[in-house]
Amino acid sequence: MKIFEQNSKLKWILFIIAFALIGYFLWEVNKLISQLRIEEKKKIELWANTISRKSDLVQHTEKFFKQVKEEERKRVEQFIEAHKIILQQPLDKELDFYFRFISDNRTIPVIITDEFNNISLSQNVNLPKNYKVLVGDLYKEFSQNPPLEYEVYGMKFKLYYTESRVYTNLHNVLLDLSKSLIDEVTVNYVFVPVIITDTTRTIVYSSGNVNPSKITQGNLQLTLNQMQAVNKPILITLPDKRNAYVFYEESNILKVLKYYPIFFIVIALIIIFIAYQLFNAIKRSEQNSVWVGMSRETAHQLGTPISSLMAWVEYLKLNPENESSCKEITKDIHRLETITQRFSKIGSNPELTKQDLVPIINNAVEYLRTRSSKKVDFKLILPQDKAIILPLNEYLLEWVLENLCKNAIDAMGGIGVFSIELIDETKKIHLDVSDTGKGIPKNCQKNIFQPGFTSKKRGWGLGLSLAKRIIEEYHKGKIFVKQSSLGKGTTFRITFHKEDF
Repeated sequence: MKIFEQNSKLKWILFIIAFALIGYFLWEVNKLISQLRIEEKKKIELWANTISRKSDLVQHTEKFFKQVKEEERKRVEQFIEAHKIILQQPLDKELDFYFRFISDNRTIPVIITDEFNNISLSQNVNLPKNYKVLVGDLYKEFSQNPPLEYEVYGMKFKLYYTESRVYTNLHNVLLDLSKSLIDEVTVNYVFVPVIITDTTRTIVYSSGNVNPSKITQGNLQLTLNQMQAVNKPILITLPDKRNAYVFYEESNILKVLKYYPIFFIVIALIIIFIAYQLFNAIKRSEQNSVWVGMSRETAHQLGTPISSLMAWVEYLKLNPENESSCKEITKDIHRLETITQRFSKIGSNPELTKQDLVPIINNAVEYLRTRSSKKVDFKLILPQDKAIILPLNEYLLEWVLENLCKNAIDAMGGIGVFSIELIDETKKIHLDVSDTGKGIPKNCQKNIFQPGFTSKKRGWGLGLSLAKRIIEEYHKGKIFVKQSSLGKGTTFRITFHKEDF
C-alpha cells in the first residue's frame, strides 16, 4: 500500500509541475496577447485621428481653393475693366497703367472674342498658327467657366478664361488627396478589418480587409454588431463634411495568436500523453522482467525441496502405520507442484489448451472449501448439462480463482457466503465471484489491481495484480469490480470473449 501511494504521489507531483509550467506559459502568452491588443487599439485610434485631421486639412484646402478661384474671377473682371478703358479712351491718353495691368497677367489664360467668337486678343495661351476663331477643343476648354460678356461703343466682346496653371495643379493635388482619403482609411497599414458607413449604418462607403460576403445587405448589420462588440466605432468627418463611422476589429494576426494557447495545450497534452504511455510501457516492461525473473527463480527454488519431500514420502510409506499421514503429505506435495507450475507458467508465455471451464472452477473451490472455516457457505451456480469449452491454462486460472476466494474469506472474516455464478451469453462467458464481506471503498476500486496496492496490514499487494495479468494478458479477457457496497459485499466479474478463441 505504501509503495503504491508513494508512486501515486510522485505521479501527481510530476503532473502538477507539468501543468504549472503549462499554466505559466499560457499566462505569459495571454499577457502578450493583451499587450498586443492594447497596442493595436492605440494604433487604430491614432490612425483614425490622423485620418480625421487629414479630412480637416482637405476641407480647409478646398475652402482655400474656392477663395483662390474667386480671386481669379475678380482679376478677370478687373482685366475686362482695364480693356474697356483702353478701348474707350483716346490713343494719346496716358494709359500705361492699364496696359501694364493687362500685360502683368501672366498666370490666367484669357481669350477675348467678338460676339461671333473671332479672336481679338489672347494671353497666356499657345494658339495654333492661323487660329482666328475660338472653336473645337480649345473652345470646350475655355467654356468650363461661362464667358464674361461686355460692350464697348456698340461692339460686343466675350472674355473666355480658365483657371491658372498654378491653381489647376494645386486643385489636382486636392482632388487626389480627397480621392485617396477613403482608400487610406480602408487599406490601412495595420491590416485591420475596417468598414466605413454613414451615421445610419446602412450605407457602406468603403471597406478593407473584409470578406465581401460579410458586407452584403443581409449580413451587414450582423458584421457591424460583431465589430462593435470588439471595439467601439470611431466617428470621423469626410472631406464633403459628411460624418461617418469607422468600424474595426482585431487583426488576423491577433486572431491567430488567440488560438495559439489552444494549439499549445493540444500539443502539450499529446506530448504528455505520449510520455505517459512511454513511461507506462517502460514500467510494464520492467514489471514483466521482474515477474519473469521472480517466477522462474521461485519455481527453481521450489523444485529441490519438492523432490526431497517426495523421496521422504516414499521412505515413510515403507511403514504401514504412516499410510494416512503419507496421503495428506502427498496432497500437499501435489499442491506445491501446482504452485511450481503456476510460477513457471507466469514466468513465460503460457500455453492455452481447450478445456472445460466448469471442472476447473469446481477443483479450485473444492480445495479451498476443505481448508476454510465451516462458517463460510460456498455456492456454485454452474451449468450441469453442458461443457463450457474455452482455451485456458488450468494452473493460472485456478490461481486467479483461489486469490479471489482467499480475499473474499478475509473480507468476510471467515463468516459469510462465497458464490461463483457462470453466465453463458452469445459471445461472452461471465464469471461473477461474490462475497458478503465488508466491501471496497469507491476511491480504492480503481487501484486494487495496481501492483503494491493492498488494504491489509500484511500483504504485498500482488494477488489481484497477478489475476489481472493472467486474465487480460494471457487469456485476453477482462476482470473488474462489478459492484461493491460497504458492509454488504463485493462482486468481481471475469469475462472471456468467445470470438477471440
